[in-house]
Amino acid sequence: MSDHIVKAYDEDITALKTLLAEMGGAAEEQLASAIKALSRRDATLADQVIRNDDRIDELERQIEEKALLLIAKRQPMARDLREIMVTIRVASDIERIGDLAKNTAKRTHAISEALPRKLSTGLARMGALALSQLNKVLNAYARNDDIMGMEVWRSDEEIDALYNSIFRELLTYMMEDPRNISLCTHLLFGTKNLERIGDHATNIAENIYFLVHGTTVSEGRPKKDVTSMMNPNED
Repeated sequence: MSDHIVKAYDEDITALKTLLAEMGGAAEEQLASAIKALSRRDATLADQVIRNDDRIDELERQIEEKALLLIAKRQPMARDLREIMVTIRVASDIERIGDLAKNTAKRTHAISEALPRKLSTGLARMGALALSQLNKVLNAYARNDDIMGMEVWRSDEEIDALYNSIFRELLTYMMEDPRNISLCTHLLFGTKNLERIGDHATNIAENIYFLVHGTTVSEGRPKKDVTSMMNPNED
């Protein structure tokens, strides 16, 4: 391959990564705003998050188009092909994170009363953890740092454990007073969105590992979301 072709290919890859970095930054902003909107019941901020989701969708479309064009034009092999395919996969996960942030923000419109202090604290902790995971895994991707990526991968059980705790707390509130059912139901959906964002961060970490090593992660994914098996009558 001539120096000219190599340079042109490197420029194409750089342009692709620049778009992905922009997309990741937009998703981080969306998630931070969605958490703030839900915690503070800020409908104006929630509407802003909902409107801005189109930007993330458009960036994903551009990345897919450029990636497919790059494959057709350059016919990359081995590591180069992995890099392009991982870019498409990561863009897909970021797009889903954007959707989950939007859906979290939508819950703001359904909550009129102030959140109980314990629930508000739990939501803030879970949101901060999800945002931290997203930030770290995007930095890991930008640096091709599989070690940092695997740290995020292993920390997914933390957000699962926190979700389990909040789930139990919400069930308790609903059983104690049926008037809490509407509020708690919307918070359940909101916190489940945050738990799913952690899963998508884990997906990105696995793709970083694949990019660096050319193989999939051999360990079982550390999942600790046990809410589907919980008995609401348990202590």
